[in-house]
Amino acid sequence: MWIFGYGSLLWKVDFPYEKKVIGYIRGYVRRFWQGSEDHRGIPGKPGRVVTLVPSDNPNDCVWGLAYKIAKENVQKIVHQLDYREKDGYKLTLVTFYPEADLEPLDISLYIGNDQNPFFLGPAPLRDIAQQIYDAVGPSGTNIEYLLKLATASRDLFPSVYDSHLFTLEHEVKSIAKENGGL
Repeated sequence: MWIFGYGSLLWKVDFPYEKKVIGYIRGYVRRFWQGSEDHRGIPGKPGRVVTLVPSDNPNDCVWGLAYKIAKENVQKIVHQLDYREKDGYKLTLVTFYPEADLEPLDISLYIGNDQNPFFLGPAPLRDIAQQIYDAVGPSGTNIEYLLKLATASRDLFPSVYDSHLFTLEHEVKSIAKENGGL
């Protein structure tokens, strides 16, 4: 089994895997449209974390990491990830295109679609940035999540520009500067 990481799984992998491959999936975009009341926010004051939403452009790509899970670990790791991604995420199968000269493969990923109760959807970027700036949950600040994702994306995919992610990072840093820093 292969699992696709496009959010916190880019920097926080807490399960064993046999292999890790850089690559992308097509037809989606990464957006901070999923509410988090269990990790980066609290009930009544959710943070915002990433999910993937279908794109109008079938050539849009989301870059991430594919983790190959050993057969004997699949059930345990899926159970662990089901708990980690419990607030509105569902397991979905897509095609993954490795960066290296490897054949595309079917891969599982967790996605929070617009039908789940924690889906917050689009909002003005400044409003999303303010919500991220203000939110704190059991796993830490929402700012930390955003900054770690931006850093991991730059480190792992230096030639890829994720405009939503990097513009949001700039907005949050602007709000922090207005309020005396991070």
